Amino acid sequence: MIRVIVQQAPIDTSVLLGALELPGAGGVASFTGLVRADDGVTVLDLEHYPGATEAALTDLATAASDRWGLIAAVIVHRVGRMAPGERVVFVGTAAAHRASALDACAFLIDRLKTEAPFWKREERGADARWVEARDADEVAAARWRADRTSDRPD
Repeated sequence: MIRVIVQQAPIDTSVLLGALELPGAGGVASFTGLVRADDGVTVLDLEHYPGATEAALTDLATAASDRWGLIAAVIVHRVGRMAPGERVVFVGTAAAHRASALDACAFLIDRLKTEAPFWKREERGADARWVEARDADEVAAARWRADRTSDRPD
């Protein structure tokens, strides 16, 4: 099962985690990203390209599912205006073994940060600026393209 949602509504992690507890799953892993208040950020505004964003996220979830033999992968990403502390992204994976679930979850969050078409604008009071991907995000995503040693059984 692959489920990808891009929405403006708040993310309910308890419902999403429960949906990953499927027959055959021996491990469920998840990541929830929150809007940070770095350097006085008061609002995070995310825009996306409808259709293309969902397709890119589905491609990533399919790649993770194929690579780690997942039972399920769920990606929920918010768009619109959000305040610090709000949930902006949820990634969840279910697999027969914990290592596969954990690695696939890390792969998905690392790769979606650089490969999904989202545009991020941060507001700090009256000041607002568009934000580019960080170098650290590029490095994290690149390790999954080059390193397959993490594809290990438990």
